[in-house]
Amino acid sequence: MSNVSPSGPPMAASPLTRAVLEIDEYASGLGWDQPARLFALVDTAQLRSQEPGLAAQLGLGTDEAAAPLTPIEQDEIPADRPLDEFLGTVAWPDAVAGCAMTVERLMLPPSAEASVPDGLDEAGLATWVAAHPDRQEVRMTVAVLRDGARESALRLREKDSPTEVLTGADLVPGLAEALAATFEG
Repeated sequence: MSNVSPSGPPMAASPLTRAVLEIDEYASGLGWDQPARLFALVDTAQLRSQEPGLAAQLGLGTDEAAAPLTPIEQDEIPADRPLDEFLGTVAWPDAVAGCAMTVERLMLPPSAEASVPDGLDEAGLATWVAAHPDRQEVRMTVAVLRDGARESALRLREKDSPTEVLTGADLVPGLAEALAATFEG
């Protein structure tokens, strides 16, 4: 994964916001209908000094303008396991400052919640949402640091443009909690 291009996030953004937007941009380049992806976030300067070969492979030469956090994509997430179950098995080495995940989901506007049929199991609800005319596809990128900092980016498929990405610390609290739990224990 390369560093953020000049058209990327503003330099004034926090390191975590820059990392989230870099991952969102990377995921955008892969297109839609992608599996969930997990990333380790490492301190760029520390990576350069401790793993110069890996830093060079990631294109992190000696450029001082490089982002402070470098996302490193992890192995593919097993498609046959629920995300929360998979995340319960993740443990990070001390060198990892944080982690991030990008995942696509279908969402309904709040106005549709009242029309959800009673008694649906999870699979039934997913089928009902997928068939709903007001559904929207969204890509969520959520990152957490060991110190508790959080950041998220949401991109709607129908407004798939870097200028239409919503960011905020508490946009996807459930996923942020699950990612933060990978640093406990």
